[in-house]
Amino acid sequence: MLLGGTIVGKWNSVAEWEQLLIRSRFKAITAPFSCKTAPADIAAYCGAIERNGVKIAEIGVWKNPMAPDPAEAAEALSYAKGQLRLADELGIPCCVNIVGTSSPVAWDAADSANFTAETYDRIIATIREIIDDVNPRRAFYCIEPMPWMVPDGPDEYLQLIRDVDRAQFAAHMDFINMINCPRRYLAPEAFIEKCFLKLRPYIKSTHIKDTRMHPTRLTTLLEECSPGEGTLDYERVLRIMDRLLPPDAPVLLEHMQTEEEYRAAYEYVADKAEKINIRV
Repeated sequence: MLLGGTIVGKWNSVAEWEQLLIRSRFKAITAPFSCKTAPADIAAYCGAIERNGVKIAEIGVWKNPMAPDPAEAAEALSYAKGQLRLADELGIPCCVNIVGTSSPVAWDAADSANFTAETYDRIIATIREIIDDVNPRRAFYCIEPMPWMVPDGPDEYLQLIRDVDRAQFAAHMDFINMINCPRRYLAPEAFIEKCFLKLRPYIKSTHIKDTRMHPTRLTTLLEECSPGEGTLDYERVLRIMDRLLPPDAPVLLEHMQTEEEYRAAYEYVADKAEKINIRV
């Protein structure tokens, strides 16, 4: 697998960004540009990435095409198409978003409408519109699972893939986001293996992190955290991924805020991999 993440830090030029990339030791990254970036700057970033033998694993959308404000929803839909179009032009395999929500609270909020039949129909129509309008050949539009919106489990993801029914719709793996209840938390490696067994034909990119739950506090509170700060047995998790993913599959650390945090997470996962003879 290709271990990496998102390049963070301060830079004022592509050359400065390249130094951050080199220091990260990442083999795979999220795109540091968008469809709104100047073409010359995109070309410069791509040159730096190619020089260092790194793979762009995914380009994010992270906007809400289900927003209650029609203008916001339309802008998000347009941006998703632009990101997928750019991914296809550059050969980035995964253009990723969440399905979104009609909640007025936040673009990624839990809401009573998230699992209704009407919302599901709109999700299907929205994903189809994005793919059909762009008509990609190399890139795939993917949805990151979320604990409180579709898809919130591997079976729900498979159903979504069947219902969207588009060749360029694939899977983004985030098993921590699907560990959304005590049953999954208390037997996490078995659940993670189930996720990969069911979704592996469709997986284009994977996020990794960790999770923790207070053992006695009521009611259930699950917290995302960096690898090594939770309760996952990362040697078992790495063996699952090594067995069920292609050798060049990108596996991205996420949600750290600083270089130092990414470095600590990277070293933790890389050290675990080295102990069990898995190349990252």
